[in-house]
Amino acid sequence: MTIALTNRPFLNVSHSATGRAWRERLDVRGAQTALAMAQRYGISDLLARVLAGRGVGLDEVETYLDPALRTLLPDPDTLTDMAPAVERLAQAVVRGEKVAVFGDYDVDGACSTALLVGVLRAAGLDPLFHIPDRIFEGYGPNVPAIAALAAEGVKLLVTVDCGTTSAEPLAAARRLGMDVVVIDHHQASEALPPAHAIVNPNREDDLSGLGHVCAAGLTFITAVGLVRALRQMGHFGAGRPAPDLLEALDLVALATVADVVPLKGLNRAFVTKGLIALRRRDRVGLTALMDVARLDGPPRPYHLGFILGPRINAGGRIGDAALGARLLLTSDPMEAKTIAAELDRLNSERQEVERAIVAAAEAEAQAALGLHDEGPVVVVSGDGWHPGVVGLVASRLKERFQRPAFAIALNGDMGTGSGRSVPGVDLGRAVREAVEKGLLVKGGGHAMAAGLTVERARLGDLRAHLEARLAADVERARAEGALTVDGALTAAAATPALAETLARAGPFGAGNPEPMFAFPNHKLAYVESFGAGHVRARLMSGDGSSLKAVAFRIAEEPLGRALLAARGRPLHVAGTLEPETWQGETRVSLRIKDVAEVG
Repeated sequence: MTIALTNRPFLNVSHSATGRAWRERLDVRGAQTALAMAQRYGISDLLARVLAGRGVGLDEVETYLDPALRTLLPDPDTLTDMAPAVERLAQAVVRGEKVAVFGDYDVDGACSTALLVGVLRAAGLDPLFHIPDRIFEGYGPNVPAIAALAAEGVKLLVTVDCGTTSAEPLAAARRLGMDVVVIDHHQASEALPPAHAIVNPNREDDLSGLGHVCAAGLTFITAVGLVRALRQMGHFGAGRPAPDLLEALDLVALATVADVVPLKGLNRAFVTKGLIALRRRDRVGLTALMDVARLDGPPRPYHLGFILGPRINAGGRIGDAALGARLLLTSDPMEAKTIAAELDRLNSERQEVERAIVAAAEAEAQAALGLHDEGPVVVVSGDGWHPGVVGLVASRLKERFQRPAFAIALNGDMGTGSGRSVPGVDLGRAVREAVEKGLLVKGGGHAMAAGLTVERARLGDLRAHLEARLAADVERARAEGALTVDGALTAAAATPALAETLARAGPFGAGNPEPMFAFPNHKLAYVESFGAGHVRARLMSGDGSSLKAVAFRIAEEPLGRALLAARGRPLHVAGTLEPETWQGETRVSLRIKDVAEVG
């Protein structure tokens, strides 16, 4: 069910500090559905509004609030090529062949690699794994690395979170006597590389409907098929118990959140059950990483996306690309502590590198867009930019300018870049079309993120292609870009109990947005900037109740300037509730997303 937004501005806000109108998420029909939910299931009115606002039907409430893997997990053979992939993996296990897993250097790749290597180890193999160096090897399989694996005696190569567009390297693997199984989720063209099996729900002949699942989720489904096949072959017994795949859901949850895939259906179940696994602290490496990051309270999706994920990514961005996978695979607490500390250090270093490049990129983007903020897409480039952080820079530009953005690190005649998109604008398709037109050396991705390699001389052609290809989609997305509000609250109502109630509709993230609440006519008792462009404040309602609030990286933007200029004055404030645990006590603060003048 789709809920249509109402046309009437919420609180009469037609132009906020960020230039948006505020709209109530539910129309009349949606509000009626929410009322029926509250009455039938005995849930709170606010929870019912949140559920109805996310398209949950009246008869779907119970299953939505308790997403069960046993009902949402598909038969692995639903995916095209899964049967030959599982058969070849099972043969390798039974024959004791040398297997290598080749993963991407991001969180999804590290989690997919650790998951498959762990399952193969439990089945009796000792597989090799390789994570390519972002700078020296680039994304995906490459011929030198494949040749090195062949020299180690590898007979079966499994690529995870990569391989769909790697025609030449996979052809080389075949010539060197290796079979290849690809497990990937990136967009695929009609022509596929030579491989024994390519498991990718985004290939054109796949009808599984699992295109929204990340590589780690697909690797988990493959592992389900493999363990089933090995059971049927009598491989497991008293001396070798079958692995408990539910223990791997912590990896799937981490990858699902970090890769920003839609949290709907199976993905919600992966994250919900994976968070339970994380709370048990059974995986030595993730426990060490949570401790070094000083995680507050039980793990939540926020921690996966903004605390743990960036640290695992840090190795692939500016350090040893294999550190993340090694951390996730180790059973040695001392090794885990050492790797976690190194990843934490690299993440701090990455933040410093990123800050400097973001400042230069924002200045270039602002100059290109001009005083009238024109242009459907931001494309910036720079000599000496670290290629490991361009994806993060693109993400910052997307947030700042509210449109798709590319950041490209130039080195000589070539540039390596990443792009990030806004909802409703398919970046992966545009990049694939640029490859087909000969504008790029290589490129690929999915709707919300893409990577590319481009010749310096073709930057202008690339920018022209992206502007022409994305203009209509961006205009439509921006027209629909109102801030949607789930309801209105006062400071007194923003309690830990309310946050716990609303969490039942989670986990929240891409495709399942966090509940957005407006706080009408609340005075800013104080407001100040702090840190690297952050703003914190305290809201006070008419009854004297107050609520801590914070907004990150916005001090120099319109939202930050509006907040800092409103000390002591009333504002309409919109944001999301964030539970915080400190010394065993849970409190709630507001993550400010927008403000508007009262009146």
